[in-house]
Amino acid sequence: MALNDTKTSIPDDIVISTDRELIDLAYTYRYLHDHMYWAKSLTPESFRRAVAHSAIVVAAYRGQPGGQPVGFARIISDLATFAYLTDVFVVEEYRGRGLSKRMVAHIVDHPDLQSLRRFLLVTEDAQSLYARFGFKPLEEHGHWMQIYNG
Repeated sequence: MALNDTKTSIPDDIVISTDRELIDLAYTYRYLHDHMYWAKSLTPESFRRAVAHSAIVVAAYRGQPGGQPVGFARIISDLATFAYLTDVFVVEEYRGRGLSKRMVAHIVDHPDLQSLRRFLLVTEDAQSLYARFGFKPLEEHGHWMQIYNG
């Protein structure tokens, strides 16, 4: 998906990778736990398992793949019909520069995520970001059920 956002100022040396072996799990866990409202109850072990069993992980680095982490997301999916985007973050000093748009574009354009019947996410504060990539509020939300152990 092409983005025509002239306000972006992503440094030239930002690299986005799907290689889970490069992820600094300790740093990523700490950032999620310390800065993201939805990750306060997350334990290091549950995060490690979540990354290991996610279909796709996306990380943004400064300098080179495996360099200074500046963004992260993971996708839970069967890679055929369903995907759930979660744990998305951009390190504070890189926000407002277009990196989140670049990461989401990388995700929705990923070849393994094409032709899904349903691609979900939950957000309290980033609806406008995801809307530009085609995400919409659930129309039939009354049919959805959950067990929530937040």
